[in-house]
Amino acid sequence: MFDSIGLIGAGRIAQIMLGGWKRAGVKLPPLLVCDSSSEALAALQAEFPEVRAASLLQLADQSLIFVGLHPPVMADALTQLAGHLRRDSVLCSLAPKFYLTTLQEKLGGFARLARMNPNAASIVGKGYNPIAFADGLPQQSRKDLLDLIAPLGQSPIVADESIETYAAISAMGPTYFWFQFDALRQLAESFGLNPQAAREALAAMLHGAVDTMFASDLPPERVMDLVPVRPMAGAEQAILQMQRESVSAIHAKLHAL
Repeated sequence: MFDSIGLIGAGRIAQIMLGGWKRAGVKLPPLLVCDSSSEALAALQAEFPEVRAASLLQLADQSLIFVGLHPPVMADALTQLAGHLRRDSVLCSLAPKFYLTTLQEKLGGFARLARMNPNAASIVGKGYNPIAFADGLPQQSRKDLLDLIAPLGQSPIVADESIETYAAISAMGPTYFWFQFDALRQLAESFGLNPQAAREALAAMLHGAVDTMFASDLPPERVMDLVPVRPMAGAEQAILQMQRESVSAIHAKLHAL
């Protein structure tokens, strides 16, 4: 198992993963984090006081290193890490666009690598976090990493080249619906339900709706015909067109080199 963890990037992904582990009561090894933003570091440490700030090269000496940087600054960080990583370390990238082969090249041949696509629901232990492993990562290290992230939710092992598709579908997927969920909550309260009743009704409805669509063994057309009235039928095609265009655009952007 890993004896220390380094986090490169103190932003949303760090908040999500640390929040999920905290909620699950996971006792983590010593945690070091580096970020160019002092505000991001302060915000992370305010919520997770056990996290210690460190330099990038100090993180290179940790047993497990998560890299949660945006693609534009990823290459520079990898170049700085090259030649400084411990021989027995594991580096797990949380960023799209940098395939395992690219990571290995940027890191001067270092091959103990993984790529994971975190999902926001990991903060409540319900994430869907696809992971890909480099050929150079030993089986025991793969198991240790899977055991560590298990409290965050599901972590299917996938092909490296599919990570960007998962990013567009499962990682960004909640953003396509959350604003609608909240708008419906506001309507429920405006119609007279108290906040607790509105949340309970919506949560039960949404969980049930998902299971009916994906676990009932009914074809989608049959599922959508179970309710006789569809108040938004006239707007459905326009909404679907907006969704297709937006999701296709982000998917293409993630695959662009």
